[in-house]
Amino acid sequence: MFHAGLLVLGIVAGVFGGLFGIGGGTIVIPALVYLFGLSQHQAQGTSLAMMVPPVTFLAAWKYYQGGHINLKIAAFIALGFIIGGLIGATVVQPVSDPLLKKGFGVFLLFVGVRMLF
Repeated sequence: MFHAGLLVLGIVAGVFGGLFGIGGGTIVIPALVYLFGLSQHQAQGTSLAMMVPPVTFLAAWKYYQGGHINLKIAAFIALGFIIGGLIGATVVQPVSDPLLKKGFGVFLLFVGVRMLF
């Protein structure tokens, strides 16, 4: 089912992704939880699923055209991400939604404070 708000969310996340390399964790997940009523687990899984086509091709292609991608580094990180993503997705399944939400918030807070200082 089409929902204009979800399309707008995708556009906003895409713009911020193109500008700063962020989107899924900092924009989409909180929006899905607080604006669209998904659980933390649903939001995280949906965010991962929505990134597959556009992030792996269109946005990266623009960076590649600009000469801003180191393919060797990207390949090693991608391999690690595949392994780490599987481990993380497996480990998080039994975690309660409230605990996961708190952990996610602490992570974002930590990253935000580190970026400021």
